[in-house]
Amino acid sequence: MSVVGFDLGFQSCYVAVARAGGIETVANEYSDRCTPSFVSFGPRNRSIGAAAKSQVVTNCRNTVQGFKRFHGRAFTDPYIQSAKSNLVYDLAQMPSGSTGIKVMYMEEEKVFSIEQVTGMLLTKLKETAESALKKPVADCVISVSISADVCSVTLFLTSSCLLCVAVTLAYGIYKQDLPAPEEKPRIVVFVDVGHSGYQVSVCAFNKGKLKILATAFDPELGGNDFDTILVNYFCEEFGKKYKLDVRSKPRALVRLYQECEKLKKLMSANSSDLPLNIECFMNDIDVSSKLNRGQFEEMCAGLLAKVEGPLRSVMEQTKLKKEDIYAVEIVGAASRIPAIKERISKFFGKELSTTLNADEAVARGCALQCAILSPAFKVREFSITDVVPYSISLKWNSAAEEGLSDCEVFPKNHAAPFSKVLTFFRKESFTLDAYYNNPKELPCPNTSIGQFLIQNVVPQASGESAKVKVKVRVNVHGMFSVASASLIEVVKTVEGEEPMETDQTAKEEENKMQVDQEDQKHQSGDNGDKKSEAEEMEQEKKTDQPPQAKKPKVKTKTVDLPIQNRLQWQLSTDVLNTCVENEGKMIMQDKLEKERNDAKNNVEEYVYEMRDKLHGVLEKFVNEADRDTFSLKLEDTENWLYEDGEDQQKQVYIDKLAELKQLGQPIHERYLESEERPKAFEELGRQIQMYMKIIEAYKAKDEQYSHLDELEVTRVDKQVNDAMVWMNSKMNQQNSQDLTLEPVVKVQEIQAKMKELYTACNPVVSKPKPKVEPPKEEKTENGPVNGQEGTENQQSNPDKATPAGKEQGTAENKPPEMDID
Repeated sequence: MSVVGFDLGFQSCYVAVARAGGIETVANEYSDRCTPSFVSFGPRNRSIGAAAKSQVVTNCRNTVQGFKRFHGRAFTDPYIQSAKSNLVYDLAQMPSGSTGIKVMYMEEEKVFSIEQVTGMLLTKLKETAESALKKPVADCVISVSISADVCSVTLFLTSSCLLCVAVTLAYGIYKQDLPAPEEKPRIVVFVDVGHSGYQVSVCAFNKGKLKILATAFDPELGGNDFDTILVNYFCEEFGKKYKLDVRSKPRALVRLYQECEKLKKLMSANSSDLPLNIECFMNDIDVSSKLNRGQFEEMCAGLLAKVEGPLRSVMEQTKLKKEDIYAVEIVGAASRIPAIKERISKFFGKELSTTLNADEAVARGCALQCAILSPAFKVREFSITDVVPYSISLKWNSAAEEGLSDCEVFPKNHAAPFSKVLTFFRKESFTLDAYYNNPKELPCPNTSIGQFLIQNVVPQASGESAKVKVKVRVNVHGMFSVASASLIEVVKTVEGEEPMETDQTAKEEENKMQVDQEDQKHQSGDNGDKKSEAEEMEQEKKTDQPPQAKKPKVKTKTVDLPIQNRLQWQLSTDVLNTCVENEGKMIMQDKLEKERNDAKNNVEEYVYEMRDKLHGVLEKFVNEADRDTFSLKLEDTENWLYEDGEDQQKQVYIDKLAELKQLGQPIHERYLESEERPKAFEELGRQIQMYMKIIEAYKAKDEQYSHLDELEVTRVDKQVNDAMVWMNSKMNQQNSQDLTLEPVVKVQEIQAKMKELYTACNPVVSKPKPKVEPPKEEKTENGPVNGQEGTENQQSNPDKATPAGKEQGTAENKPPEMDID
């Protein structure tokens, strides 16, 4: 069973797999472990990854990149509206209100959702993993940014792993010097500066476990934001210097982004003035400029000032001192910018640690998390306690307060995975609204998580409100859900329960909340036990009310209630099935187009190959008239490929190649025969010579072959002589034959003759010499009569000659046993 981790980045992706007792980052079809996060749409097919990135200039309007930040955002989101000006492709509003991408695909204008485009990229990564593993992907974990809310994670439609968990897991699971569980934990700060975001997490390590203490992030501080500042600077400079409006030409803007990214990387390693030159940038104008690291840092002063914010935030959340920090581990592509490293190091007052691979740490951590979750892999015991990144609350209609009641079920940095049980008193079905209660913490303006309708709630037989227990959970993936709901039916009522009101205030509801924490490995077990524990705790609370209710004898029955989920931005089953079906069609179209292009390339490759060889290695094997005819045919085919044959069906190219091979294959076969024939004759000659030596040794009365039958040897001698005559005859005929004609004898015939000779001669000459047993009569001449009789009996059965000797020796040593006979 395969276990895979996917790091789905803003600019590039990495794939890690668990195999051979470790974690390995695998390479794609270009032998590169980094797969660009690009999807390009063409008139016949899609290109994904490195192939799509190569089209970012030539097909810029239909090549999609940098779409990771659009997950879970409505089209009207201010961020989406501001980002549109920096994109070379078009965004459009989906029927659901979410953001879509408008492209030309298959000669038609189409709008794909962000989820569909992400699915295309994941399909490519899945193919990369399957190509490396040679088997289908069964389990996978996908990285998700700390800043991702439930809506964003839901849209991945797959299991996911927060980046902070992935990085800390990659760091901690291999450490052998961690403090013991009862000792003070080792505190490590992890800083991830990627291309689209900046995130910080504080983790406490003990041997065999890790606990996330706090997280903070800035989704608008990443490598891409530094690139944008450079692009804006050069757009303004080129406008003044060359009178060019760069943003009016998407292709020019894409090229400028590429060059600015290269310049940024060069400035990270060099502080001197560095040039930026682009040939034929716009309107056939070459542009040039220069920049140094000092100027770059001055331009980015506003961005660099935001580095300390998340660092200060996590320190305040955990109430830790800088002296408590054991190490500061930094990862992410943008972590190589010197100004960022300098500010982080200065804040903590210590050198930064770079023990993790800055690019691959997340993917490797995801693969480790997947191996831990998968039942197919045995991993060292290592418990992980994550945190809830945002405060989550529930609200509902309350008759007592004549309006909405709410309560916070999971405060910020609450441990996860975790479950809580809430008790409600209701006579009918009711709805719970889940939402984030602190909008300022969120990267998106929408605070809603979803609605959960608890159905089939009925009052008790007495007409009073029924007790409903609702279990809410944040699972290992950081997903909030209403896991279950159950109705407690009272079968026998005892007096003294009157003080329990039908509707409680939000404060009382919160007091009745029962908590049970589940182990990460057994997320779905023991629900019944937990419910019964919660009931017992509920009943214990009731003892504080009337004295007569201290020992109530109440018989209850638990009935599971159905829950209808309506999560924000979650795709419906019909929409999801349609997306899956469309993706399958596009995969098939890509496959057909690849086969068509391969067939076309095969024709082109054959034309170039044979045209060169006709005046090279094949020149001796074709006469002049045939060569001229074939050369003319090849030239016509080449012209056809670039004219009428530019866009033909796959079968047309297959037929064209077969037509060419009718002329070229005989020539090529004559060449191959001339290359292989001498080797085959040489091997046959060695075989004949070997058998002739054996025959001569037999005739010379060699002891080694004296056991061979004379008639069989004579037959072998004849076979060898016939083979010798056949070989000499064919060699002479072939030597006098023109190379442009069909060969007199083919390699296949020579190999058949070798096989025939081997079959006839080898069984005879390799017959083993019979073993001669030494005579044993002398030892038994003066022995007892019984022993002599035993020997005679065994001689009459030669197959058991050796055991007889053993039995004889035994008989001499133990005569009483032989006397029985």
